[in-house]
Amino acid sequence: MADFQIDDGPRLALGTDLTVAGNYRPTALDAPTSTSLADGYEVGLTAERSETGELTAQLTVRRHGELVTDLQPYLGANGHLVAMRAGDLAYAHVHPVEEGDATPGVVAFDAELTSAGRYGLFFDFKHDGTVHTASFTFDQGPVTSAPDMEM
Repeated sequence: MADFQIDDGPRLALGTDLTVAGNYRPTALDAPTSTSLADGYEVGLTAERSETGELTAQLTVRRHGELVTDLQPYLGANGHLVAMRAGDLAYAHVHPVEEGDATPGVVAFDAELTSAGRYGLFFDFKHDGTVHTASFTFDQGPVTSAPDMEM
């Protein structure tokens, strides 16, 4: 998978299907969740979606009930989010919205999930020198039109 953004243009992800020998045993995603436990951290997900597939997600990281205000950069950002659609594994890698007035311990993302379905969301964040992954199940509702791509 290659993930990049064209100067003054859209973000793009390019990929290809790979075939691997062996028995494939897919499992269904759990019911949608808004909280995930990862290595002693509790991560909360709040999301707002539009009918065009645009999604704004905020992930809040807590440890022992306290907001973790000293997340460390991982691959140049306070976190990374991957969304994979159940069934066909359509993929979106989302970079955080970098805002100067962001709340410490909260990482915000803007994504485009342009087709309805159940998604696995995987949020990577770094704290105390270790990368942790919180996972969620998220249902994207009907998408009535695709967002306009600006070029």
